[in-house]
Amino acid sequence: MRKFVLAAAVATSALGLAACGETAEKAGETADAMAADAQSVADDATAAAEEGAEAVEGAAADGAEAVEGAAADGAEAVDGAVEAAGDKAEEMMAGEGE
Repeated sequence: MRKFVLAAAVATSALGLAACGETAEKAGETADAMAADAQSVADDATAAAEEGAEAVEGAAADGAEAVEGAAADGAEAVDGAVEAAGDKAEEMMAGEGE
């Protein structure tokens, strides 16, 4: 009788170890898969951030060019207005002297 009890205990222990071994294997595989997924997500996020940075740089360069162009146009308009005002003042002064 003792031999049966001992054999049953050994069999139960063996089944428990086998189950734990398989569970540990599955857990390892799951952890590896999760690490690979996390790396993939990190790579995608890095690529998206780099694309966003490039887009911002391009927009900033375009904005700077637009500001420079607007400033040049504004300066030309002011110069034209100053010349026109000077011409008008000369005309008025010439008209008073007559």
